[in-house]
Amino acid sequence: MEISIFTVDAFTEQPFHGNPAAVCLLEDKLEENQHQKIANEMNLSETAFIRKLNPTDDFTKSSRFGLRWFTPTSEVPLCGHATLASAAVLFHAKKNVNSTLTFITLSGELIARQAEDHIILDLPLYFTHPQDVKEVEELVKAAVGDKSVQDVRYSPDTKKLLIRLSDAYERADLEKLKVNAENLLLAEKTGRIKGVIITLKGDGRGKQESYDFYSRYFAPWYGVSEDPVTGAAHTVLSSYWSQQLGKKKMCAFQCSARGGRLKISLRQDGRVDLGGQSSIVLKGFLSI
Repeated sequence: MEISIFTVDAFTEQPFHGNPAAVCLLEDKLEENQHQKIANEMNLSETAFIRKLNPTDDFTKSSRFGLRWFTPTSEVPLCGHATLASAAVLFHAKKNVNSTLTFITLSGELIARQAEDHIILDLPLYFTHPQDVKEVEELVKAAVGDKSVQDVRYSPDTKKLLIRLSDAYERADLEKLKVNAENLLLAEKTGRIKGVIITLKGDGRGKQESYDFYSRYFAPWYGVSEDPVTGAAHTVLSSYWSQQLGKKKMCAFQCSARGGRLKISLRQDGRVDLGGQSSIVLKGFLSI
């Protein structure tokens, strides 16, 4: 059996930047355990599987598809960058004739649409609640060391801990931060945290444009030491920084070693539009 497979760098227009995702187009149904085996073989933070909802569907003409995401170790309920990558494969590689695509996922229906040189994802918006710092003191220490922390929040819907560094720091301080993923695993004592976001208020001095906030994201609980650019984390970051800054439209930069830009627009229906570019860097076939 051969499966069409692509590698797409998401939230960037340049190859070898942004966040790489593998995207598999499934003509036929896979055995359930094959999804995880393929994701482990790809060894990227996420591998996406696009499936036809009906046997007569066509990757170039249909507008609705099933979509699942797997890390090298487990399936996840939401992945923004692999959704953008999936839309990029359908729009740009398969030349899908529709301007809007709908994906049926574990997080409900997700819509992707083309907007000039960007793809816009319609995603859920998740809110955070104040977190008792003493309960996560060891985890915060493992994440940011002796850096001064201005706020700590928790998102129960996504199981992500948000740590905001003091406004006294700059982007370079966040980029230089050394985070040991193994130490995060050892320091998490609550049993409910599955991802750590470290974020910082923007300084308005982006290389190409001003950024409202910066972030980095770590998810060793899913086998991902550091995720380069994370759409799912921005479903949390968008609500937090919108409240903090009093803005509905923002531009963000996730400053991992690869780096990536996201355009953000909070919607009146309580969801968020995340916009990003993409670069398809590999096309081929997977034999199983």
